[in-house]
Amino acid sequence: MSQKIVRVGITVAVLGTALGALLYTSLGESMQYYKYADEVLASPAEWQGKNLQVHGYVVGPSISRKPETLEYRFDIQRNGKVMRAFYTGIVPDTFKGDSEVVLTGQLSDDGFHATEMTAKCPSKYDEAQLAPAANSSSPALGAPQTGGD
Repeated sequence: MSQKIVRVGITVAVLGTALGALLYTSLGESMQYYKYADEVLASPAEWQGKNLQVHGYVVGPSISRKPETLEYRFDIQRNGKVMRAFYTGIVPDTFKGDSEVVLTGQLSDDGFHATEMTAKCPSKYDEAQLAPAANSSSPALGAPQTGGD
């Protein structure tokens, strides 16, 4: 009976090691960190060369485009920390000054080089616009409505 337990133990150890090695090799290079711009700028040496998704807000007047190309240079900021960013490609319609963006790429000495960009949609609802609607005499959602047929 003890030989059977040893064999099972060895089998489990070998399978566990093989699975761990497989996960490490397949996920190691493709793993990305999701960080805010100010977090990356707090210790840039730690993040250089790593695959990152960086979240920040576009500094409006910083957007520039190289003539007759799709090469963009702009700054993103969060909590007063500003990072230079570079992107080549078609930008989303919502990309403009003060828009919220998530960039995927790598940090280098001259800034963040993005390979993908997502510009988040601004909120359609402003708290100031919702306040008058809450005080209106229209029935609440789900409330039964009375009226003629």
